[in-house]
Amino acid sequence: MGLATKNTSSDPVSAAAPELLVIIQEIYSRFQITSLNRQIEACQNLLHQDQLIDVAILGQFKAGKSSFLNTLIGKPILPVGVIPVTTTITRLQFGRQERVVVHHFDGKEEEADLTAVEEFTSEARNPSNRRSVEWVDVELPALERYAGLRLVDTPGLGSIFRYHMETSANWLPEVGAALVAISADRPLAENDLQLIRDLRKHTPKIVLLLTKADLLSPEQQKEVIQFFRAALQREFHEGFPIFLFSTQMDTERWKQKLEDEILRPLSANRAEEFQSILGHKLRSLGKGCLGYLEIALKTSLQADQDREQLRRQILDEKVNYDLVREDLSLIARENAQQTRELIKTYLEKHHEARLKKKLGKSLEQEMPSWKGNLWDLTRRYEDWLQETLAEELDQISRTDHKHFLGTLKKAHSSLSRSLAAFRSLLNQNIERVLGLKLAEAEWNIDVAEPHQPDIKTSRTFDFHFDMIWFLIPMFLFRRLFERHYLNQVPGEVFVNLSRLAAQWEERINKAIEGMKKQALKYVQDELATIESLLSKAQGRTEEIRKTMDELRGQLEELSISRAGKGSIPSAFCRGEENAIDAVGLKVAEEQNRGKSNRGRN
Repeated sequence: MGLATKNTSSDPVSAAAPELLVIIQEIYSRFQITSLNRQIEACQNLLHQDQLIDVAILGQFKAGKSSFLNTLIGKPILPVGVIPVTTTITRLQFGRQERVVVHHFDGKEEEADLTAVEEFTSEARNPSNRRSVEWVDVELPALERYAGLRLVDTPGLGSIFRYHMETSANWLPEVGAALVAISADRPLAENDLQLIRDLRKHTPKIVLLLTKADLLSPEQQKEVIQFFRAALQREFHEGFPIFLFSTQMDTERWKQKLEDEILRPLSANRAEEFQSILGHKLRSLGKGCLGYLEIALKTSLQADQDREQLRRQILDEKVNYDLVREDLSLIARENAQQTRELIKTYLEKHHEARLKKKLGKSLEQEMPSWKGNLWDLTRRYEDWLQETLAEELDQISRTDHKHFLGTLKKAHSSLSRSLAAFRSLLNQNIERVLGLKLAEAEWNIDVAEPHQPDIKTSRTFDFHFDMIWFLIPMFLFRRLFERHYLNQVPGEVFVNLSRLAAQWEERINKAIEGMKKQALKYVQDELATIESLLSKAQGRTEEIRKTMDELRGQLEELSISRAGKGSIPSAFCRGEENAIDAVGLKVAEEQNRGKSNRGRN
């Protein structure tokens, strides 16, 4: 195992954390604040595990996260590719020997060979996470220089794939430190900003990693860094360390800077850094808990006058669950009904005529080389048709799938608007009645791609002429049968394109239904939480005030404990610009002097 040490009572945060967590758990149970469950679980995990810091690499799909980690490791262990590849969480840490442990959702564990990691973590080898892998732990002697850290590879956000709780969005509360990977050749997107907003609730240590820096000239690198710095300052009113990285050019130099400024200081001071991360998570959890208690307190104060009227004002007919469910179901149903026609129309327009012509021409070229009687020719034709159609339809599925997702995107947009409207109405009611605002909500949904077209060719003959091949002289009738084979090709293309459309329809409509269920679950949870707070608040004003005072006292004690320990100098300090200058601009200037004529910018 790694060189991590257990939490000890000598650490002020670790000493105060159990009592604070007990208080929050009691509040969670008494007031049924289900929204805090995931954050509570993450804090408990930190307290009950080795004192390892999870350094997560997060970002949109194809941002180069797995390639970056492979560079740090020194060998290609994690799967990479031209399409979204990573399907499960993979955690890598120092170990005396190479070891891979696969954790499944049912609690089972199994050891695997290092070369088999891709069998569990890649979309190609483990499609839709059919192996039910929760996460994969990898121990490597090569990571000794990062002892005490656990590098975490995550599935890309925003791809067309979505699986279990271990997707990146649901795993965010577990983050210790975060490297947000963003491709340097594209602008800072709203999805990236939202990811940083979410991360700020869970860790004080966030670094931006601008990958694929080789795609930009040194001057462009400067411009991109300045743009990112200004955008982040404008959005968050604070700065974040920004590092450039590329696996194609000056890799070792960028890697060395990142190690010197981030990873090695984090490893060397992991005990202090661990306390800082744990303290941040606890304070964030405590603030969230206080926010919900504020709702309960306001409700309780007014409930003494007219509690039932207050409940009706907040949970009015506009946020009625049945009406919301009917609206969401209608959106899902209408979009699902359009899926088949959208895909079918696209395939007919862009592929049917082309494929018929291509296969007909290919068959004409193939048949002269076929030898034998009618039985032999028919088998050769059927094998050729099966193989050729499978290859062509698989190519269409892999290259054109983005054109099939129209109803999925439309359903996602419509469901999001409906949820936003629900949230807005509920928030307006709460703000109007209680003068409080709910926290922002977030949810993600994707679709899994079918992996192999289901190719089933029809019978070559209505009557089995090939069974009486010995009665048919092919030197007289061969051309007749060849024309029959050619005449079958258009029908086979049409039928199998329809099957491909049906496969995609099934997958996409299943994803639309999943979006609807997730949206309904969100509505149920929100209404249940508000209903619980409203129903339990009557006559509990003093109890709630006492609980809030106790929680505030614990949070103040936690802050005092951290202040007494001082701080560790690190490039993680927000607003520190020397990490940007040292790693980004300095390297860019040196490139400008030494590689000004490089062809790939």
